[in-house]
Amino acid sequence: MIVTITLNAALHVAYTTGGADTAGDQGAEGVTPVSRPAYRAGGRGVTVARVLRAFGHDVLAAGLAGGASGELIVQDLARSGVPTAFTLIRGESRRFFRFSGPDVPTQRFSEPGPYITTEELGRFAADYRRLMAGAAAVVLCGSLPDGLDADTYGALVTYAVEASVPVILDVGGDELKYAVGHGPDLVVAEAGTDPGDLGANLVRLGAGAAAVAAGGMVRAVAADGEWTARVEAPPARDTAAGAANPDPGFASARGALVAGLVPGQLLGWSWPDRLRHALALAAGGAGTWTREPGDAVERDRVDLAAYERLLDAVRVESCSPGYFKE
Repeated sequence: MIVTITLNAALHVAYTTGGADTAGDQGAEGVTPVSRPAYRAGGRGVTVARVLRAFGHDVLAAGLAGGASGELIVQDLARSGVPTAFTLIRGESRRFFRFSGPDVPTQRFSEPGPYITTEELGRFAADYRRLMAGAAAVVLCGSLPDGLDADTYGALVTYAVEASVPVILDVGGDELKYAVGHGPDLVVAEAGTDPGDLGANLVRLGAGAAAVAAGGMVRAVAADGEWTARVEAPPARDTAAGAANPDPGFASARGALVAGLVPGQLLGWSWPDRLRHALALAAGGAGTWTREPGDAVERDRVDLAAYERLLDAVRVESCSPGYFKE
């Protein structure tokens, strides 16, 4: 079982304006009528769980969730067939609001995350230790809510390492700085400059391997080599047929990218095969719902035809094999 941890889970709430479902509504002067809301559980770890589940992996989504938003997050994941084991908190899980329509620009709003008390963190730590007893791997993703120290992920990595559970870590900022020295097996990160430099530094600081996204490229750095991968545009006829287009920066499908790296980490795939699989998912093979979770899209439908086309469009190059060998 692959456990995904989302400490700052979110509920995406989507409204449409000016559509058929609002035509009969009479708004007051200056008030724009909207549709009834569509709900979608979010947070990067939640997306990782959805993608893995959609491809047949045994997953469990856990972390922190609370309030009415937390209940809707759990319910939505249940509809997707993703089992959950969230630790309940008193605060309200954050919400993202999206308003879109045919005649108005899309607008997005977000709430701050809840405050986590020491007692709630203690209950989560106990739950987490129990989950590690039956985990094949743990994926730690995303931002921290208020009340949690930047070294929280470092402690979670240590718990998993002590239980001999492989750790895939996808965080940034101070959270990454504190956690990487605890020995995660794989770190997924973003770089504003040279991804090779960041990847090499992460491995030197304690990561078993690193996959760093920068623009339209992903650079993987491991003890036995270094590789770069990018997605070339599919033929125009595929686009006309409705195939998903590659996301040049992968930013809107980061969860799919992370999920795509998990199976290879567990099964010992070669790095070129890991990168082909992960980039094909992130570029559209995992389905359009990984890009805009507030959209009213077909639930969790993977696009296998696009995935297969995109596999052929991923180009992987080896550079500096054995970079870290003496």
